[in-house]
Amino acid sequence: MPDHMSDTIPFSAAPHVRLGSSSGQPITRRDGVLKVTGAATYAADNHPAGMLHAVIAVSTIARGRVASLDVAAAKAHPGVVEVITPANRPPLALDPDVKHGMFGFRFDALQNDRVRYAKQPIAVVVAQTLEAATEGARLLSPTYEIEPARIGFDGGEHFDPPMVSIGAPPNFDRGDLAAGLSAAAHLIDTHYETPAQYHNAMEPHAIVAEWDSDRLTIDTPNQAIVMMRGAFAEFFDVPAENVHLRSPFLGGGFGSKAIMAGPHILCILAARMLRRPVKLVLPRDQMYGPVGHRGATQQHLRLGLDAEGRLTALEHHALATTSSFDDFIEAAANASHNLYASPAISTRHRAVRVDIGTPGPMRAPGEASGSAALECALDEAAAACGIDPLEMRLRNYADIDPATGRPYSAKALRACYAQGAERFGWAGRPLAPRQMRCDAGHLIGWGMGSALFPAPMFQAEARATLRADGTALVETAGADMGQGAWTVLAQIAADGLGLDIEKIEFRSGSSDLPDGGVAGGSGHTATAGSALHNAGTDAIAKLAEIAANDPASPLFGTGNAGVEARNGRLYHRSDRSRSESYGDILARAGLATIEGNGKGGRDPAAAEARAMFSHGAVFAEVKVDPDLGQVRVTRLVGAFAAGRIINPRLARSQLYGGMIWGLSFALHEEAIHDRRSGRIINADLAGYHIPVHADIPEMEALLIDEDDPYVNGLGIKGVGEIGITGTVGAIANAIWHATGVRVRRFPIRIEDLIG
Repeated sequence: MPDHMSDTIPFSAAPHVRLGSSSGQPITRRDGVLKVTGAATYAADNHPAGMLHAVIAVSTIARGRVASLDVAAAKAHPGVVEVITPANRPPLALDPDVKHGMFGFRFDALQNDRVRYAKQPIAVVVAQTLEAATEGARLLSPTYEIEPARIGFDGGEHFDPPMVSIGAPPNFDRGDLAAGLSAAAHLIDTHYETPAQYHNAMEPHAIVAEWDSDRLTIDTPNQAIVMMRGAFAEFFDVPAENVHLRSPFLGGGFGSKAIMAGPHILCILAARMLRRPVKLVLPRDQMYGPVGHRGATQQHLRLGLDAEGRLTALEHHALATTSSFDDFIEAAANASHNLYASPAISTRHRAVRVDIGTPGPMRAPGEASGSAALECALDEAAAACGIDPLEMRLRNYADIDPATGRPYSAKALRACYAQGAERFGWAGRPLAPRQMRCDAGHLIGWGMGSALFPAPMFQAEARATLRADGTALVETAGADMGQGAWTVLAQIAADGLGLDIEKIEFRSGSSDLPDGGVAGGSGHTATAGSALHNAGTDAIAKLAEIAANDPASPLFGTGNAGVEARNGRLYHRSDRSRSESYGDILARAGLATIEGNGKGGRDPAAAEARAMFSHGAVFAEVKVDPDLGQVRVTRLVGAFAAGRIINPRLARSQLYGGMIWGLSFALHEEAIHDRRSGRIINADLAGYHIPVHADIPEMEALLIDEDDPYVNGLGIKGVGEIGITGTVGAIANAIWHATGVRVRRFPIRIEDLIG
């Protein structure tokens, strides 16, 4: 670097970076070609030299203990290398029956012979081939001391949980509920039930583990790469820097791949025990047990309304299932906190311990189940008051957050209602049910639901390296579950650097990169994106400092805020004739690269002062065969306000995915237990119903303009989960409008309509 660089001009402000050259553009997925050609490497695609295959033997009972395993028969099978049971399992540095950290769960890792749920791991067979390991697991032929399975809401111990979801209070009260209910002209007292649901990501949980002395390399799909690296390190008593977790591609996660589970630990144990790489891929049926699910709920709502249909009180109680040994509680009642104005709101959660695997976060945890009940209850209220459902929601529109009294950081829900209703044609909806039919005689119904989801931010870091050739390398340990993070985060990074996206090399999905935070809660784009943008502006600031202090530069003497970065050049903001390319600035300084670093996180003052949510409205049309009870969703229109949209194409893709999941929730998904054995009897994609292409109607997702200056510096919110929250209720309400039958359990079945 030239000597004159020691006499630098002080800089206090960041240079201006032109936004919008990449952001806001509907760019196709940068990783799309890799995925459709098979070049994208998922965890199970890794085959290190000398690799062994592991298969987990799982319990066929839900409660009791393993009395015997025929280990000798399994080890005698050709190709079997080892059988790991509680009798010979190597020790762990931490107890898996103790929670470790906020995101820690208790799990099963062969710590004893107790069985706590069906499909719990009871042994691991490691072999030269997958076929040998599978046969070895079958040959174990376990016998059990069986205890009666506790399944269902009436089957286990009810208790008051100390918290719900991850660290949320279980109860909430604001205002005088009793007074609000007693003053009501109309009282809605109703119950709704939602079933257990399973993530069923296209890619099953998989892990390839390899030890080199005390260094561990893991290939596994993961939504919180650096955080989980630390968790794995603690369980195996090695420094975090000795663990390298690689997760460049995930075939769906939906919350289930954000948390460490027993199968991960068992595979790593096997690899350390045998000093060879080991691969474990869960078959589909084993994803119904140790790796989380959405817990079932029973919900009781009481709504008090005055003569004009305005809420005087809102009470929402939820009972949720959890496992016998852990405490993740679906926070369904919390869906009533933040959407509708009411002078009195009271929510309560209770839980019941049953013999199942522990529930966990599943796309829109709490909000999906709770909003399904809330939106149907409000529709019941509209019918009781003789008010159009959209008008009912407008009369109860909250201008400030009902739970906290804080102003919203931004709220364009009125625009969502107006534009969604206009596009759908809601104005032509008759108030009474069973008034519309198609030419084939099928009943037609129209329903709607409000959508809401929090706009969280986590902590993240990123690095941006400008190169003398005019390109840049940007890096963060983020996660792409299929939502398009590889593309959207690169777009944000390109804006931060003032470069075209084609000039950006994006590296992600590896724990040796700066911590990209958690890909969950619809907060990843805001969090990792802010870190990447800030890393880019940091690199540009350093570059501007070099130019401003270089007498040979046309930008000599400018302050840091006096330049603008655009198209690989720095421009004087008030004299565009003065500019210079990044490459020329670096070349004269004798530098091949310049590095910037950035962090992402929310301003604590803004978080304390404002309520931050994405909002939306979903309108649904259904056709119901009046003789057979068969339901077809024929149209869905959703209108969503989620701050600044970085990529409209990918945002709509996420919203469509959420709306389809809402349809699946309303009409298809349910895990069914055999109450005698405790086993799930539809633990596959033949019996666990999800929509197929023929079930998906004409859909439209409208992106409503919304400027949110408080949520973060980029104005970004999330779109990954909000699509579910309005859709379930919209479809259920449309079915009522078609048939006049109010179904209060999900999924809605044919027998509910023709019984």
